[in-house]
Amino acid sequence: MKITTQEQYLSIYEALASKVRLRIIELLAEKPRNIKELAEALGLSSAIVTMHIRKLEEAEIVRGDRVRGQGGIQKICTLIVDTLEIEFPQKADTIRQYHEFILPVGHYTDFQAHPTCGLATKDNVIGCFDDPRYFLSPERVNAKILWFNQGYVEYKVPNYLLSNQTPYELQIILELSSEAPGVNSHWPSDISFFLNHILIGQWNSPGDFGGIRGKYTPAWWSLGLAQYGLLKVLTINEKGSYIDGQKVSDITLDQLKIQEKQWTFRISVEEDAEHIGGLTLFGSEFGNYNHDIIFRLYYS
Repeated sequence: MKITTQEQYLSIYEALASKVRLRIIELLAEKPRNIKELAEALGLSSAIVTMHIRKLEEAEIVRGDRVRGQGGIQKICTLIVDTLEIEFPQKADTIRQYHEFILPVGHYTDFQAHPTCGLATKDNVIGCFDDPRYFLSPERVNAKILWFNQGYVEYKVPNYLLSNQTPYELQIILELSSEAPGVNSHWPSDISFFLNHILIGQWNSPGDFGGIRGKYTPAWWSLGLAQYGLLKVLTINEKGSYIDGQKVSDITLDQLKIQEKQWTFRISVEEDAEHIGGLTLFGSEFGNYNHDIIFRLYYS
C-alpha cells in the first residue's frame, strides 16, 4: 500500500497510532485469527478487540470474514497489507519529471485464459462466465475487471521518452488479487510480471477478497465475487527490480531496453508455478483504487 500525507489517508495513520493495534497486526502477520484468539493473546475483552479491529478494517489494513465454526458464526481477521509506503510532499526543486501512461485493463493485445475466467465492464459481464472465447470480444476494450485461473494477459505500452531525456526509473502500479471459485481470502497465487519478455519478479497474492464491497466496485456486482485487490507498485531502476520496495530480482532498466519506442508488459500465472491460484486484475470503477494500470517513466 502506498499513501501520501493527504487527508484521505488519515484513517490509516489513526489505525496505526495504537500499541494494541500494532500488536494485532503482528499477530495477524503470523496467521489469521478470530476475535476470541486475539483477545486471549492480548489479555483484553472481545468487545475491546472488536473495536480495534473495526479501526483496522476502516483503514483497509485488516479484513474480517464471518464464517461458520463449531460454536456458531465467528469473525476471522486477516491482514491484507504486506507493506506500507508513505510518500511525503517533495520540495519544488526536487520534483521528479516523468512520462505517465494509463492503460485500461481491457486493452491487452494477447492472452491465454483458463477457467475460472471472465471479464466485465462497469455495467455488465462480457459474454458469460468461464468461456475464454469472450476474451476476444470487441467489447473487451471496455473491461474494468478481468480474471482467470491460469494464463496471462499481455499489453503493448507506448514509450513517450524523448531523445534528450535519460530514464532512470520505471514504476508500474496496479491492483491485483488471486482468483478463487467464488471468493477465498486464503487462496495463494504466484503472479509473475514480464517486461519486454524478461521476468522482472513474482508476487505471492494471499487470496481473493470478497464479502465486503470494494470502494469503487459497482452495486450490481455480486458480493460472492472478487471485490477488490491489493495495490502493487513495481519499480525498476539501475539497482534492480522491486515490488512494494522489496527487491525481487537484479533485472535493471538497461537490461530491459527501456528506451525502445514501445514495451511489452505481461501479467501471468505460469503453468509451473508453485501456487496456481489465478489472478484478478482491477481497473477503474472496480476495487479500492479508481485507476487502471499506471506506467511512470522517470527521467533526467
